[in-house]
Amino acid sequence: MKGAKKMVTKSRGPFNIWTYGRGLVRGYVLALMLFLVCGVLITYTGLGEGIIPLVTSIIMILGVAYAALYAVANIGSKGWLHGAIIGLVFMFLLIVLSKMFITDYLLDKYVMYKVLISVVTGSIGGMIGINIK
Repeated sequence: MKGAKKMVTKSRGPFNIWTYGRGLVRGYVLALMLFLVCGVLITYTGLGEGIIPLVTSIIMILGVAYAALYAVANIGSKGWLHGAIIGLVFMFLLIVLSKMFITDYLLDKYVMYKVLISVVTGSIGGMIGINIK
């Protein structure tokens, strides 16, 4: 048939690296935008620097949850597992980047708490993402 359009199907397999990558990129972009907004607010308003640890934790949670939600909504199965993997990879990449650019970066108990929080948040985001579709 002339002029017939080819239909491109999206792979919805159990492990699609491109879906994971798109979810992670979306989570990092969201986190970066929120960090920029908070940086402007802290710089130009009366907010003190004491709220920075709380704000970074909240932004990390939102980034992981959004990444897991997006990826699992496109994968379509095992939301808690894929979400937990997204949370683990999200934090692993942050730890690798921190080790590369910060000379005295240590893996202490606070970093491990953040890893645990990101895995749990990813699982919850995955459970929400599986129920969206």
